[in-house]
Amino acid sequence: MLNPVTPWTATVQADIVNASLLHETSLSNYQLQFYNAGDSIWLTVQWPNAGRIAFRLAFGMNSNFDKADITDEGDAIVINAATRLGRYDIRISFPEADPPVVRYTTKFTASFSLLIPFWPRDIVPLTYDGLVENTTGIIHTHQVGTRSGHLYFSMTRPQNGSVFYFQNLSAMSAYCEASETSLGETVGGTWPEIGFEFPVNAKKPIPANVEFTISDAFVVLDENIVKDEAQATTQFLNYLALLYPHISKPEVPYQDWPFIAEKTLGQLHLNKGCWTMVNDAPYLNAYVQDYKTPAEIMVQLAVKLPLHEYLAWSENSHPLFDDLDKGLDQFYDERISSIVRWHPALVDQLDNSEEQKQDMVMDSWYLHHPLLNLARLALRGDKIAEKLFVGSVDYAIKTAHHFNYEWPVFYKMTTLEVIKAETAPGEGGEKDVPGSYAHVMLMAYKLMGEKRFLTEAVKALKSLDGLGFDIFYQANNTAFTAGALAELYLETKDEKYLQLSYSCLAGVFKNIQLWECGYGYGKNFPSFFSVFPLNDAPYTAAYEEFEVFAALHHYMEVTDGIDILPSLKILIPEFIKYATGRLAYYFPSLLPEDMIADEIKTGQVQKELWVPVEDIHDGWEKSGEVGQEVYGAGMSFGVIPRQYFKLKELDAMGFIDYPSVNFRFGKNRVTFRLTGDSRFKTSMRILGLSKAAASKLKIEFKQGSKYSEIKALNENVFEFPGDAMVRISW
Repeated sequence: MLNPVTPWTATVQADIVNASLLHETSLSNYQLQFYNAGDSIWLTVQWPNAGRIAFRLAFGMNSNFDKADITDEGDAIVINAATRLGRYDIRISFPEADPPVVRYTTKFTASFSLLIPFWPRDIVPLTYDGLVENTTGIIHTHQVGTRSGHLYFSMTRPQNGSVFYFQNLSAMSAYCEASETSLGETVGGTWPEIGFEFPVNAKKPIPANVEFTISDAFVVLDENIVKDEAQATTQFLNYLALLYPHISKPEVPYQDWPFIAEKTLGQLHLNKGCWTMVNDAPYLNAYVQDYKTPAEIMVQLAVKLPLHEYLAWSENSHPLFDDLDKGLDQFYDERISSIVRWHPALVDQLDNSEEQKQDMVMDSWYLHHPLLNLARLALRGDKIAEKLFVGSVDYAIKTAHHFNYEWPVFYKMTTLEVIKAETAPGEGGEKDVPGSYAHVMLMAYKLMGEKRFLTEAVKALKSLDGLGFDIFYQANNTAFTAGALAELYLETKDEKYLQLSYSCLAGVFKNIQLWECGYGYGKNFPSFFSVFPLNDAPYTAAYEEFEVFAALHHYMEVTDGIDILPSLKILIPEFIKYATGRLAYYFPSLLPEDMIADEIKTGQVQKELWVPVEDIHDGWEKSGEVGQEVYGAGMSFGVIPRQYFKLKELDAMGFIDYPSVNFRFGKNRVTFRLTGDSRFKTSMRILGLSKAAASKLKIEFKQGSKYSEIKALNENVFEFPGDAMVRISW
């Protein structure tokens, strides 16, 4: 069956056959040819003993390229082309990489102010018989919304190989600002019309005589066709890490998290809009000024756990923690021997507006999330949490057995009746829940030592086999599952669990935004390396992003000393580095007033309150429309124990923006190891240091057998390569 095509693709092969050959060269085993085909400049790549794929370097719109001069500069090929509409400057370079990579960057300068109402996609597979529609291929993953501009596909007829395509969308921000267009949903397509579809501006013309980057594409060429989902997810991570050194990256702003934590602690405790009283016990609202929704157990624990971590780190106490303890046990329902979502005394307030807003209706992921936080608190010595966890874990097992480890979306807790079976027709239920359940079982095994929990974890994880990218349902849960799988690998030494952890992480990194939005409201906050909570979520979300941050920290700690996929040693520490500077921008006090939504769905947004808004959107959309999420306030506390360390003898502290492990505190000395890859840099700050102490401070690092002293870049700021040992002495 032939694939349907548009006129802009149907004639491509014939156009190239009849085109003027501008230049030809080779790259590794691939033959590269450049053509002027009239309305387009093309690069064709011939696979060894296989097919050919064409990449559109420039599109002339309603005009032909009457000029196309090409220069081979050795390390790059430059094409200067022109039509009646404007001038194109195209640079094709070949970054050092294995497998080989082609990068093409196209800049356009209009001769007069113009609108661009149409643009075809830039990748067309070619075939032997001249019919583009007779080719077949598999698209493994592509951009959704404003996530990274990636496209990963294999061409299967003619049997060719695979391509990982990455569009550096940051480079197009100036064009989008001028034309008021968005870069969402620009990379993808339907076979055989795939690739980048330049955002068209049908309303606001771009100005004349201003140069705009209109494409900055990286193309990884691979002779192999993906055989299975495990290979697809692993290769996705490898390709992303392969290109990461070459893409443009913004600076990472330092945020004063100790200041943020103290502001949040004081305001959260006293702000009446954050609390509801039930049976003489205080409970956090889910959103500021949201009194209609009953108190939820997840909300209490989402703040209590990171607050516990922060107070232990700071060696302090606070009445906020005591308040969160007072009524937690009221979420336990003796009828089913389990914790429940809604406070039992408030279920009459549920308005049935959504499936889960009904008494005893449970969202499958939601049962396991609070159980995990209860287990974490229990392992930290919290007796209330331990009692609730131990009393609920057998209900979780009963539910798992009933659904045969394949959970629906919603079910009735009392009868286990399915309320909603699938996330979408034909898509099945929440596919990462087996991982969350297995994580709960591993925590139960740690806490209670019973082998039956380990057996349950192994049984549940069989449901993840073969899912690949589809394991991903909710980013934070999938990221924590990756850590649980790594822990199970340590317990069993079975490599399949490590491989499954890679599939989980590929799902997470498929849902990141690896570009900086520099248009509209996007100019007011960093978006590079942000992560979306769901596959189809239209915005990034504070709590889920923080939990991904925490989960990836956990993954690096668990896998310390394990020979994990090298690409993860690049991607995870870099994600954490950018998160330390970016997450603070969920606090409305750091955002301009005019980018906060005019209408708030739940409660209200209090701009000076250090509680994060839930949602950050694309540059042309206002943010915070969902509400100001109280359960996201734990972010303020959870960053500090992961990124800061105390230098008690100096009455100072250190901040490091990479995950670090193996801290050793001795007299007049502290040592630790940075995770990561030596090709990338991490920075450390020494804070609160007196001049006298600073004069005695000595900072050293080593990557081999010998320490080398390092000097500050500026006052008390130091830079190290990743994967190094650091020693601080005085």
